[in-house]
Amino acid sequence: MNWITNVVRPGMGFFNKRETPENLWVKDPESGELVFHRDLEQNQFVVPNSGYHMKIEGRKRLNHFFDNADWKQIDTPDVAVDPLKFRDSKRYTDRLKEAKTKTGLKDAILIGHGKVNGIELVAAVQESEFMLGSLGMAAGEAIITAIMTAVKKKLPFVIFTASGGARMQEGIMSLMQMPRTTVAVQALRAAQLPYIVVLTNPTTGGVTASYAMLGDVHIAEPGALICFAGPRVIEQTIREKLPEGFQRSEYLKEHGMVDMVVHRHELPATIARICAILTHKSRTAPDKSAAAKVQGDQPDAPKMSAEKDKADTASPSNAARTEAPPAPPIDHAS
Repeated sequence: MNWITNVVRPGMGFFNKRETPENLWVKDPESGELVFHRDLEQNQFVVPNSGYHMKIEGRKRLNHFFDNADWKQIDTPDVAVDPLKFRDSKRYTDRLKEAKTKTGLKDAILIGHGKVNGIELVAAVQESEFMLGSLGMAAGEAIITAIMTAVKKKLPFVIFTASGGARMQEGIMSLMQMPRTTVAVQALRAAQLPYIVVLTNPTTGGVTASYAMLGDVHIAEPGALICFAGPRVIEQTIREKLPEGFQRSEYLKEHGMVDMVVHRHELPATIARICAILTHKSRTAPDKSAAAKVQGDQPDAPKMSAEKDKADTASPSNAARTEAPPAPPIDHAS
């Protein structure tokens, strides 16, 4: 019993205070600015004033990336779960269940097939909310599936990396995914298909040491941390202060580790332009097998005379086309 119960008559209810959801406003980690969550989502999770690129859910990223959010999800194969029966503070299987419930994904990789500015391609994105986007058996198998899908369809492959590295709960099984994905990338090279890597914050550990650095073109989002070992570990090891912005996108571009730093809003147009340039020959060159088939179906088609062939070959323009060596295949492995 207190003074309020003495003043307020029995049966007279209190007006409950309306609770404000905690996620209505999002704080910019750099400037401390508060941004309304709807404004942030409409701006692809880029803080309007500071331009800070926040983490974005994989499915939302693909919705913004593909034309009119029109894309088809490619399913990934199932793999053995927890072969080591790993347990730290909790079971690995419990961690997987929590991550699957949180993200709605089977593992840390989401694959999509669609068009970007009219260019058809296959794209994969690492979901950082799924155990920090760590690379395990399921994620490795998903990346291989995405690459082989691109090879089968003869399409460019784009991957958005975001990972804390290899998944420690799977031990050596997770480290095996580094050479496996590296071999898969070689299939893209053999097929002469563009492989574009978009490095987002953070891309670290075994992912950086494998498929993330094997692209034909490396694009980084502004301010992304891209490294093998983090700056804190390096400073503790060498006992020296690292330069300002060390291992960030802009620093790495200045030192030749990435090709360009591109704002998230400009990624679709930039990637489509790169794909159009790299696939120009295959898009414009006629299909030789189809041409041979057509000629075979028309045996009565008139043939050019030897004099005509000789005259055409002797012309400067045709001579230049005849003598010019073929362009070498795209290969930056060396």
